[in-house]
Amino acid sequence: MRAAAILAALTLSAHAQWTIQQSNTIADLRGIDNVGHGIAWASGTNGTVLHTTDNGATWLLCKTPPDAEHLDFRGIQAFDAKTAIVMSSGKGDLSRLYKTTDGCQTWQLVFTNPDKDGFWDAIHANISEDRRSVDALIAGDPVGGSFTLFQLRVPLFTAGAKLLPFENGLCKEQAAALQLSLPVPLCMKTFFDKQADAEASSLQGGRAAAEQGRLTLLKMYANPAPRTTEALFAASNSSLANHSNTWFSPDIAFVTGGPKGARFLTFRGWPCAGMGCTYWRVTDVPMAVGESAGAFSISVSATRDGGWHGVIVGGDYRKPDEHSGTGAFSADEGKTWQASRTQPYGYRSAVAYDAATKTWITVGPNGTDISTDDGRNWRALKPSPTDTPDADQKWNALSLPFVVGPHGRIGLLNSTALQPAKP
Repeated sequence: MRAAAILAALTLSAHAQWTIQQSNTIADLRGIDNVGHGIAWASGTNGTVLHTTDNGATWLLCKTPPDAEHLDFRGIQAFDAKTAIVMSSGKGDLSRLYKTTDGCQTWQLVFTNPDKDGFWDAIHANISEDRRSVDALIAGDPVGGSFTLFQLRVPLFTAGAKLLPFENGLCKEQAAALQLSLPVPLCMKTFFDKQADAEASSLQGGRAAAEQGRLTLLKMYANPAPRTTEALFAASNSSLANHSNTWFSPDIAFVTGGPKGARFLTFRGWPCAGMGCTYWRVTDVPMAVGESAGAFSISVSATRDGGWHGVIVGGDYRKPDEHSGTGAFSADEGKTWQASRTQPYGYRSAVAYDAATKTWITVGPNGTDISTDDGRNWRALKPSPTDTPDADQKWNALSLPFVVGPHGRIGLLNSTALQPAKP
């Protein structure tokens, strides 16, 4: 009886879900950010940016940013009805950052990718308390054998943007810490070399002991190296998770994919105690493997003890109907990841958590799934008789209650859609 009840709960379809909205564009939409109070912004191909101030009853097409007619805006971060930052994805200088402070009547270019071989995948940003500047974190594909992260401070009412220094204990390195050719910043290596020389004569074991201490410290501070062809995915602006106002806090993480498997990488802002401790935690994720496969989206929810629970979705975007390797979860802050027992039914590009109903929701080209047990099991969220027949399909990105997809597709989540499964 108990097994039958569990199976029934897993196969039960939920009710009405996405109300399709009029977007007034045919652009493929990849970015969506819900500010709240009926305000949301969306972005996509051909330099397209949209916004609404009435919960999607009306979507207004923004003026195209300068020289952006052919750019693909994969990520957008908004702060009110007037202020937003939009990120384009493309090789080299096709990856750019623009800002608006007047409801997208005008835009300013604030930063362009300096790496000719680089490609930006995701952005997260936080506005300052005085609402005069924004701190943005950009994650991109590896360049020159190193992962890419930029931290920027963007003033909202003056021109330009400032690359902030990376603070890692003993020194500061300007610009993107993970684009360094060395596994640790040069200033740290120099410091540890000098420290080993100074301590060699006083340590038991002499120079050998000092050298071992130096190697331990270098390992502790080392940046992770990308695997061959490993990369992030720019499908939904959610391969990067950032839930803090501080640079490289314990809550910053990103996920990858590729022929050698998917990985979860997170930086802890303070050193841990004990043997083998490092600033970085890197763990494998049981997802689909392949050139077009891996982990595409990560979301986390806070736990009562101050920790977090994580859910990752993905798969192979070239095989959207393949439903193995599409979901994983972690109950220990990313130390380990387990495959979902009942997987999302196909490739999924975005996942989000609804705290009010304690429900996770994930979307993709062939359907929508929800989980009420923290990603362990998923079940389909099917259209009701009052929905359009394909209301569950053709989606790219989430910022609840909004979802966006190709050809100007925007949906609003029905307030009754997310309900816990009945026993």
